[in-house]
Order: sequence, then structure tokens, then C-alpha cells
Amino acid sequence: RISAFTLRNLPWHFRIYSTLVGAAAESGRQAPGLFCGVPEPELMAQWSFTETAHLALLGSRPDKEALCAFSVLLGLIISNGPGTISAQGAKGAVSADGPEAPERVQVNKGYLGFLTHTGFAHGGNGFEAISFLLARFRDSGLKNPGAREHRLDLKRMANDYAREYLAYKKRAKAAGDISYAKIPCINHPVFKGEPVNYDPREVFVSELFSRRGSYNVFLEFYHELVQALHRVGVSRNVYCVNVDAVIAVILLKMLWKPYMAGEISEAVMESAAFTTFLFGRMIGSAAEIDDHSNRGRNMDTRTPASQCRYVG
Repeated sequence: RISAFTLRNLPWHFRIYSTLVGAAAESGRQAPGLFCGVPEPELMAQWSFTETAHLALLGSRPDKEALCAFSVLLGLIISNGPGTISAQGAKGAVSADGPEAPERVQVNKGYLGFLTHTGFAHGGNGFEAISFLLARFRDSGLKNPGAREHRLDLKRMANDYAREYLAYKKRAKAAGDISYAKIPCINHPVFKGEPVNYDPREVFVSELFSRRGSYNVFLEFYHELVQALHRVGVSRNVYCVNVDAVIAVILLKMLWKPYMAGEISEAVMESAAFTTFLFGRMIGSAAEIDDHSNRGRNMDTRTPASQCRYVG
């Protein structure tokens, strides 16, 4: 069951989300009746919405494997919990209008709150992981990150970097620099404290791809890296590879070949990483806007823990 308020606003949510996807494509790839070279009637009749989002972001229609990976990617980003800062922005805008009289709530403001609460730290950190991986693999001769026969010694690469990072960390601490650079997408404030740690979301995706016979050299490197960091003494236990790494490695695998061919720049990759985050998180924010409009209180963005539940 849904409320009359939700029913009335559904078309507007769809329009705003579609506008975000459309705006992801540069103006040069849009023309009257055409979107990224595809006639609009064909797009509406023969393309799924996820395929269209892939087209807007990456300029092509995904094959079966790429579509699965992109769908997983968007699903991972939808939400990381009711307290995530982008959700707070959306709920704050709703709370300011006053959900106790929901007809006063302006849905557009909720989306503005979502957008103002994303940025370099929340949404942009996926590109930090991509930059980190590019530095490791750019000159490796890697042709296809999805091929198991890549002939790269990932364990040696991980050991070399772990020793390099250990030396850097010691120098920084000796100089009194406590804000030294951290390796992106390893460790987690919740999934820690065990001899070997795992982020269950990363484990789920890794097992899903394994069952599908899908390989990602960048994810395998991350698995080797957390082991190497423990071996050389950077960490007392084996850190988890967190879900942000999964987001980064999926996207980098998609973009690796055009990047190495010089077809796209690092700036384009940074934009793609952040826009992908917006694609996924906007769905979660729509849910937060609607939920708080129906159930929230004026000037109060909190959700009692007793009312939070897992939806799978």
C-alpha cells in the first residue's frame, strides 16, 4: 500500500531521475529525436532504463556481462544506511518544509539537499581508488582486466607496494605527520578486529561474480594487497576489502580499454565515477524523501532504530 501523496509524486520522481540520467550525456551527444545516437522511439521501446543509463554515462549499450556488473554497481550505491549524509540532506529538506503537513513538502528541495550533501568525500572517493589502481597498473602492460591469463604477478605487485607504503608511513610518523595518505577502500569502521576481516557486501559481490565466471584483476589485486600489508607489518591483522573497492574495480574494468586507448581522460573517469554514485544514490534518496514525507516529523531527520529494517 502507498499513500495518495506518494502516488501523486511518483511521476515527478521519475522525471527528476530521468533528467539526471539525460544530463549525464554531454550536449554534443544529444540532438532532437536522438539520445547518444539512438532514436528516442527505439530507446523507449527496446532499451531498459539501466541500459540507457549506461549509454548516457559510457556511450554504449552494455552486453550481458557489463549490464550485470553495472546493475550490481548501482545496487551497491543505493544506500549505506539511514544515517548516510546524502540521505540526511534529502531528509533535512523535507523536515524543513514540514512532513506533518505533507502537502507543503517540495520534492525538488529534497533532491537539492541530496546533491548538496555529496562531494569529494561522499561520492568522490571512488575515483581515489581508481587513481590508486591506475598508478599500479598503468605501465603493467595489462590488456584485458577481465582475462585470467593476464600474466601479472599480483602477489609481487602487492608486496612491492606494501613495502613502499610501510616506508612512507614510517617517514610520515617520524616527521610528526599524522594525516598521512591512507590506502583507499581497505579497512572499515565496523568490519574490523578479527585476525582476518571481511566486508560481507564485498564477499557477496565477489561470490556472485565468481559464480558467473566473471573475473576482475583489480579486485584480485586488492585481495592480495590486504594480505601483503599484514605480512610486511603495516597492519596487525588482515584488513577487509570494503564495498567502495568493489564500486571502483567494476567501473575501472569497464573503462580500462578506452582509457588505455587514449579515448577518455582521467578527468572523464573522475566524472564517470561521481556520476555513477549519483545514479545509484539518487534512487535511495528518492526513497528517503518519500518515506520522510509520509512518516517524518517537522525539523527532525532522525529515524528510530526500532523502525529500521533490512529490505532484501
